[in-house]
Amino acid sequence: MSAVAIKVPGVGESITEGILARWLKPDGSAVKQGEPLFELETDKASNVVAATAAGVLKIAVAEGTTVPIGATVGAIDPDAVPAVAVAVATSSMPAANGETPLAPSVRRLVAEEHVDVSKVEGTGRDGRITKGDVLASLAGATAAPAPTPAQPVTIATPATSTAVAPDGPRPRETRQRMSGIRKRIAQRLVEAQQTAAILTTFNEADMSRIMELRAKYKDAFQKKHGVGLGFMSFFVKAAVEALRAFPAVNGRVDGDDIVHNNVYDIGVAVSTERGLMVPVVRDADKLGFAGVEKAIVDFAKKARENAIAVSDLQGGTFTITNGGVFGSLLSTPILNPPQSGILGMHSIQKRPVVVDDQIVVRPMMYLALSYDHRIVDGKEAVSFLVKIKECVENPERMLIDI
Repeated sequence: MSAVAIKVPGVGESITEGILARWLKPDGSAVKQGEPLFELETDKASNVVAATAAGVLKIAVAEGTTVPIGATVGAIDPDAVPAVAVAVATSSMPAANGETPLAPSVRRLVAEEHVDVSKVEGTGRDGRITKGDVLASLAGATAAPAPTPAQPVTIATPATSTAVAPDGPRPRETRQRMSGIRKRIAQRLVEAQQTAAILTTFNEADMSRIMELRAKYKDAFQKKHGVGLGFMSFFVKAAVEALRAFPAVNGRVDGDDIVHNNVYDIGVAVSTERGLMVPVVRDADKLGFAGVEKAIVDFAKKARENAIAVSDLQGGTFTITNGGVFGSLLSTPILNPPQSGILGMHSIQKRPVVVDDQIVVRPMMYLALSYDHRIVDGKEAVSFLVKIKECVENPERMLIDI
């Protein structure tokens, strides 16, 4: 039986290439059909690609390589005999020539820095070459004479490409290649600034009623629905009410056209190790508080497991971001193109406010709405944010639809 080509699958509309981040099986190892083979990192998310057949893996493309959709990156030979046996715990992989065992991170560094591994002395178990060995070799090639055996070499950080002796001068800078996701985030932020007329308006909300409701019903809510009652569900529902009242904020500019969205697909910004992602809560207007909370919990779990799919990130009509979880008191959020509005939540702080001509202390949150002034007028934007404030300060109104 002939070998089965391993191709880069399509992972979503408008995505034409990705980065082969890492192989999950070593070259020459036996794989089963459906077993994870490699991670493909695109400008939106990371995807695990599984084997379409059983056999022996033949790797043709190194980790860290940018590959177009449909490209062949290896093959699975159903008739071959596994050439190597590698311990899963160490995730080690042989180099292309089969002589020097290298871990995936080491192989990537070797490829990026064009290191001749035959000239690197391995200090790892069984003489394996470690990342520290490669970094030390690079330092020896560009810096002062290599230290003697009595002068141990230490590495400043895993990301640095310079090794220094203990108590020696620290490198003035380190350099690290941008990931595909980080590149795309950077491109989209610049695109948003250059193509939209972004303006931000501010208000503040008294969080007393929401905090009282959460304290009163959180245990019963958790028991009945299996999820906690957080702040985000209140703001998602408040956003739906405001978008209904001011539909321009739920639209977008497409060339010379204004597109009005008739759905309420709310993006909720999630911070991950790979950067900011904005999975979308579909049809938020049709969900109750429990449905919104469950959707958010599912996205958070996917983010931790690096399993957010491209389809989870597409098609949002409005975005909410919560900088308050990191301690932000006030910010001007950037639009998530091609959307025309994004709501920024912030830290809750007790502040003196005037209520009925009396100064009282209340838990307050600053709110920020950034919007595209090409489609949303200032009056609409301010009124939208006032609507959010009203819903947050009187959450019972959302429950009884008034």
